[in-house]
Amino acid sequence: MKTHSDIKEKIKKLKSGSLTCTENVEYFLSKIKEKNKEYNIVLEINNNALNEAKDLDNNRENNSKKELYGLVFMVKSNISVKGLTISCASKTLENYKGTFDADVIVKIKEQGGIILGVLNNDEFASGSSGQNSAFKPTINPKAPKRVPGGSSSAPAAAIAAEFCDVALGTDTGGSIRNPASHCGIIGIKPSYGRVSRYGLVDLSMSLDQIGPLSAELYTSALVLKNISGESPNDPTTLSTKVEDYTLSNTKTKHVIGIIREFEDFIEDKRIKDLYNKKIEKLKKEDHEIVELSIKHIDLSVQAYYPIVYTEFFSGTRKFDSIKYGKKIEENSGAEVLRRIFGGKEISRSEFDGAYYKKALNVKKTIAKEFEKAFNKVDFIFTPVTHRLPNFIDEELSPEEMYAYDAFTIPANLAGICAGVVSKDLIKESDEEIPIGFQIFAGKNEEKKMFEGLRILEKI
Repeated sequence: MKTHSDIKEKIKKLKSGSLTCTENVEYFLSKIKEKNKEYNIVLEINNNALNEAKDLDNNRENNSKKELYGLVFMVKSNISVKGLTISCASKTLENYKGTFDADVIVKIKEQGGIILGVLNNDEFASGSSGQNSAFKPTINPKAPKRVPGGSSSAPAAAIAAEFCDVALGTDTGGSIRNPASHCGIIGIKPSYGRVSRYGLVDLSMSLDQIGPLSAELYTSALVLKNISGESPNDPTTLSTKVEDYTLSNTKTKHVIGIIREFEDFIEDKRIKDLYNKKIEKLKKEDHEIVELSIKHIDLSVQAYYPIVYTEFFSGTRKFDSIKYGKKIEENSGAEVLRRIFGGKEISRSEFDGAYYKKALNVKKTIAKEFEKAFNKVDFIFTPVTHRLPNFIDEELSPEEMYAYDAFTIPANLAGICAGVVSKDLIKESDEEIPIGFQIFAGKNEEKKMFEGLRILEKI
């Protein structure tokens, strides 16, 4: 079965019955059985998935009208799925079973999607490499000596290993886009509020978004269309109408922004050269390239972490061994503890929230700067990371790890949408390592973002 080569064709086969939902699930189960020990991607399989697939097959005439009919999904372990273990890849919640379906899961099931299981990640979404899980790191199927990126490490690896049609991850400061780049796939961070966060165990309530990872832009566009929309469960969701992101815009030439401050921070010359070659190709295709300067973008990382630390500390007070799970301070790894104790310090009464308030002011300023930028350009083209993914057995300092997100964090601070196409390879020793590039578009401008990603994919 060609699982990822043409999802449109696969959906047609599922709806016609020439490929059954049961066969689709069985295929992925066989792949997982064969390779999961090697990659450590899947934490738990939904034992009811085959029965759900059979139910869809038995009533295909009615179910096949659903847009996600028969597609197989896997989910990061911080998104609630009823009956499955929502551990956040932490010993703190290793025995916690989801008591309800998150809004995104409800929507997927309503449209005929099948949830096959729960995936590994950096513990409580804290990390940029996939090395911080309490249940051992995830291996990158495309470059096994390298990390898959994080914190949505296994969702990206699950697509790269062909363990499912679509994976759901979460992105706080690049946690979908970073691993999408490292694993050679497509990763989408929607605008803040475009997708309901109800049922998500937040890392940072003011930054997190749930988004799809897949092998094709069409797949990601279709899934995002179906999981987006206003929700009574999440007051931050946008009331604006959800567009059909699978449809291309008619405009063929675009005004594309580039942020020159980013280029100066690219550490690996090969990434810098690829980036500049793509800019030249865009010019040759008659797209207008506009250099942008986003004030205070150099403060993005410094502003991001006080917000994350403070909101994570606040959000984890419920993990006290009384309400939920075990006491988090006694059952978590170094990066989670760093964020908890950092947030505790920032939140001390004598500081009166000064650091958090300053960080929020920078966040507002960056959001306004991007608003101005999108008055001049259709979308912005950027790198994803400044260097190749580190080796799986290589330990980075916190500063080195945080630097991975320098190009992705600004989109979260601004609340805009962003996506990654990873089609390029850089050869080093005996490995070909995937490298992705990124498109930013304005808030609630996902349709423009997908158009930018289609252009990026072609070049």
